[in-house]
Amino acid sequence: MNPYVLSIDCGTQSIRGIVFDPEGNIIEKAQIPLEYESPYPGWAEQKPEYFWEKLCKVVNLLWEKQPELKNQIVGITLTTQRGTVINVDKNGHSLRPAITWFDQRQVENPEPIPIWNIIFKIIGMSEAINFFQRQIEASWIYKNQPEVWKNTHKYLLLSGYLSYKLTGQFVDSIACQVGYIPFDYKNHRWASKWDWKWKLVPATEEILPELKKPGELLGKLTPDAAKQLQLKEGLPIIAAGSDKACETLGCGVIDDSSIHLSFGTTATVNVVTKKYKEAIPFIPPYPSVIPNHYSMEIQIFRGFWLVSWFKEQFAHSEKLEAELRKTSVEEILEEKIQSIPPGSQGLILQPYWSPGIRIPGPEARGAIIGFSDWHTKYHLYRAILEGIGFSLREGAERIEKTLQKKIPRIAVGGGGANSNVALQITADIFNRPVEKPKISEASALGSAMLAFYGLGIYKSIDEAVKNMYKVGKIIHPNTNNISLYEKIYQNAYLKIYQNLKPIYKELKNIL
Repeated sequence: MNPYVLSIDCGTQSIRGIVFDPEGNIIEKAQIPLEYESPYPGWAEQKPEYFWEKLCKVVNLLWEKQPELKNQIVGITLTTQRGTVINVDKNGHSLRPAITWFDQRQVENPEPIPIWNIIFKIIGMSEAINFFQRQIEASWIYKNQPEVWKNTHKYLLLSGYLSYKLTGQFVDSIACQVGYIPFDYKNHRWASKWDWKWKLVPATEEILPELKKPGELLGKLTPDAAKQLQLKEGLPIIAAGSDKACETLGCGVIDDSSIHLSFGTTATVNVVTKKYKEAIPFIPPYPSVIPNHYSMEIQIFRGFWLVSWFKEQFAHSEKLEAELRKTSVEEILEEKIQSIPPGSQGLILQPYWSPGIRIPGPEARGAIIGFSDWHTKYHLYRAILEGIGFSLREGAERIEKTLQKKIPRIAVGGGGANSNVALQITADIFNRPVEKPKISEASALGSAMLAFYGLGIYKSIDEAVKNMYKVGKIIHPNTNNISLYEKIYQNAYLKIYQNLKPIYKELKNIL
C-alpha cells in the first residue's frame, strides 16, 4: 500500500485538500472558496471556526471522491495564508473574529517609544516605524477591545490556530511566523525580552505558541479531529510553513541559485539564503522552510489582486461570455490581449495600489500613465500584467544587488502562473527563461515535501525536492520584445515613483 500525505493549503481565496504520493503526484484534490466579512469599510474578518469548518469539509470531500484513500494517509501537513491573527482562551475558543492580513484598520495615535524613537529618527526609520505601529493588530485589539485582550490566553496566527485544532496543542512552525508579531527573524525564535518589538506589541512570550522547525512533529491528530476528518487518531502532523515559503520550496527553490516569483494575490520575489541578509535595510528576511535558512522577499502587496480588481470593475461582459462558453474570465481576457503589442502601446502601470513600509514608502499610490484615445480596457489589462512584471524585476534586482550576484534560474508559482501571457511577459522583461512547475499547486506540494521528509521517507529536504519536483514547461524570452521592455523599464518605469512621490505626499496631506 502506497504511503500518502494529506496536504492542507488554506490560502486567501480558497482552501484545498490535496493527497500526494512520494513522487509528488496529486492523487486527489478538493477545493472550497473562502469568504470574508467586512462589518466596516476596510475591515476584513472571519470567524476562526469558519476556517476549521471549511478544512473539515474539504478533507471529507476527498473521501467522497475516493473513500479508500483515507486508509493510506500516513501524515498530515498544513500551510496557510500569512499574517491572519486569532485570539483564543485557555480552552482554545476564539474570543473575536480573526483579523486577516488584508484588513486595513489602523491604530490611531500609536504610543511613542522612549529612547527608541530617537534611534529610529537617527537611522531614518521614524516614518516606517510609525507606519508599522499603525498596522499592529494586537495593539488595535488592546486599545479598542481591552476585555478581549485581557481574556486572551494565546495569540495565534491562522496556522497556529488550525494546528491547535488538529493537535490540541498551542504549537506552530517557525516558517509560519510572518506578521506584526515580536519574532526574532535572525535567530528564528521569539524576540528577546529586551528587544524593541515588545515595546510595540502589548504581550509577553507566554501568550505566544511553542515553535517547531519545518519537518518536525507538531503533534498527533486528536480523537475529536480524527472523527471530524474521518482519519486515524494519532496521525503525525508535520510542521511546514506559510503559503509563500512552501510555494518557494514547491517550485524547487532551495538556495540562492534560483529566484521564485509568486503570482499570487500578493506577488513576491523570494530567494533562499544561508546567511541573514536584508534586501531592504531594517526589513528582515522571513524564515525559510529550509531549517536555519532565510527567505529574502520583496512584496508587491496588490499583485495579482489587480486581476481580480480589473475583473470586478471592467470585465462584466467578459463574465457573461465566459458563462456562455463555460470557461474562465481570465481565458477570455487572455484572448482579447493577444493582439495588443508589448508595451501596451505606451500605457504603463505601477502596481502600488497599497503602500509599503519602505519600498514603496507609506505614501505610495498606484499609477497608470500614457493614456491615448486608442487605448481600450484590454490595453489596461495587459498593462497590469506588464506592471507586475516590471515591479517583480525591480525587486529581483534589489535582492541580486544585496547578494552581489545575478541569479540565472527563475521559477514561477501561484494562480497567476496559469496565464501564458503573464509568463511570456515575465520572460521578456527579465530576459531570462521562466520555469513553470508541472504541479500548479506549489504551496501544497512544498508542504508535502516537508511531510515526507519529516516522516523519514526522505532523508533530507533536498532529496524530497529531487524526487517530487518536476518541470512543467520553460518559457524563453521573445528576442523581438527584449529591447522594447528594457527601454520602457529603464527610461520610464523606474522613474515613475520618484517623480510622483512628492505628489503622493501632497495627496496624503490633502486627504
